Amino acid sequence: MRWLCSIVDNGRFSFSGLPFYTGRVLPLLFAAISQDSTPQLKHSGLHGYINASVQNPPAEFGYGVSLYSTAWPLLEKPVAGFQIGLASTWILPDNRSIKEPLVPHGTVARDSMPERGPSFWTVFQTIEGGLGFWASNRYFAPTAKFRMNGSVDGYNHEVATSGWDFYGRPLPGEWMGIAQLSSRLLIPPDGVTLAGDTCGQLFGYAWMALPLIPTKDRPVKTGNQCWTAFLNTANFRGPVAFYIPSIWSKMSQNHPPAVGRGLDALPGLANSGAIEIGGVPELVSQKVGEATYHRIPQIQFPVDKDGQTVLMHNMTAYSKQALWNQVESWMNGGAMPSGRFDAKGAFLAPLKANPLVVEQGGKERASGVTDWVNTATLDEHTFGLHWNPARVSQWKKGVRKGEFPAYYRHQEGQIQAVDASSVPEGSRLKFATFPSPDTTQSYVPSENGQGVWTTPGPRSGPYKAKLVDGSVVTYYWYRFIDQPALQNAGLSLAEKAKLQALVEKMHREWTPEKQYMAPPTRGTLASLDKAQLVKPPKGLEVGYVPIAMRQDPAGK
Repeated sequence: MRWLCSIVDNGRFSFSGLPFYTGRVLPLLFAAISQDSTPQLKHSGLHGYINASVQNPPAEFGYGVSLYSTAWPLLEKPVAGFQIGLASTWILPDNRSIKEPLVPHGTVARDSMPERGPSFWTVFQTIEGGLGFWASNRYFAPTAKFRMNGSVDGYNHEVATSGWDFYGRPLPGEWMGIAQLSSRLLIPPDGVTLAGDTCGQLFGYAWMALPLIPTKDRPVKTGNQCWTAFLNTANFRGPVAFYIPSIWSKMSQNHPPAVGRGLDALPGLANSGAIEIGGVPELVSQKVGEATYHRIPQIQFPVDKDGQTVLMHNMTAYSKQALWNQVESWMNGGAMPSGRFDAKGAFLAPLKANPLVVEQGGKERASGVTDWVNTATLDEHTFGLHWNPARVSQWKKGVRKGEFPAYYRHQEGQIQAVDASSVPEGSRLKFATFPSPDTTQSYVPSENGQGVWTTPGPRSGPYKAKLVDGSVVTYYWYRFIDQPALQNAGLSLAEKAKLQALVEKMHREWTPEKQYMAPPTRGTLASLDKAQLVKPPKGLEVGYVPIAMRQDPAGK
């Protein structure tokens, strides 16, 4: 029988050493092997949005948005190709009335998203990202990471940090679009990591439009809106980085319909909140009887004593009265503002949970999921989940967990979530495993670390920070105005001097222990990984920023 052992190799037939059989023996043998085949790995697992509708604010509230999102370990261990963004929102320039195409042929949006036409305004430009588990991550922390992402030209370029795009590709100098603002928080290329024991705490962040860089007429008309990220956590608060206005107007140099229509110039629209279920791999069995069975990685959620999971809290829109006007006055010689968002310029939006609808295995609607969990409006400003008590178990000290359905039966065109106990052993799904992601790759700088990285160049470094995801970030201290991302921003010497002076005042006054966005009205705040909380070298305490030049697996 030794030859029989060579027939199946990782689920494939191998005919090496197979004797010649005829009659009934060979068909029966093949049938037996077929029924015992290894489940097939596919990338067509769970899809959809767990979302809430957000009341549109009055028209003047298009100059900022903030929210609190819950952070936790969504998986017990990382899985290759897995991507789910935790509760977040999208900011779009408000082009709802435009009819002509804002993106040209040759862009991902124009060429592959015809349903978004004729204007393509919803995929023209976005600020997105937030907390999540991303397929493009190269290192994996116990819980979610915070990532910035700006699609600046119809998804041809997605700018995520000072030096890299969302997929880890190094950005050449002309496509760098995020300027580091904080002198106390290092931004790793793979995303900002949270403390390793984070499980159910709230992570607060805001995008605020600020007039930090003046308008430009050349090489193309460019507005003065610098969309600036602020964080609110237990151990860090304040501004972190901003998008340089010229990165939004860059495409319009060769596409006149886009001139003046980008996030550099127009108010931002953010009227939804959602968990985006993107890439979730699945294991698919051979047919067992009249059905096939599918399994996705076990997805878990923190559950409170009331059987609920808070997903998103206190989404707020802002007018210029919140912070823009104070900064504009300050830049024109007025008093320096505290940085705290003025409540008179805030619109706390009511939320309403939408029905839970997800698709599974080829984007077909899955029934039965609500036997496990359903969406819920937990209060006027909080969106979350309500769990069937039978689906909740003890997890960590003081925290219970709810488990999303992991098994699905496909039969006669119907897809239904089922318990593991309903899955036949012949499916071979229960003991199959998902592949682990590759964690051996590094983030390396563009131009081999030359060009904008060395001209004018850093003042101090290298320094290293070892993160909870097992990676090591190598970073340098640059004078704010000398950082690589600002070398192609088209600033005059006078504009550079004014911006440098402004940032030096921010470093002195807008310190990480002060309050900027309003605190949450429920829950507790998450903490950042302490390794990212850096201290400037002696003599560089004001006006200098830490810039990551690479990120590597530990030990490399």
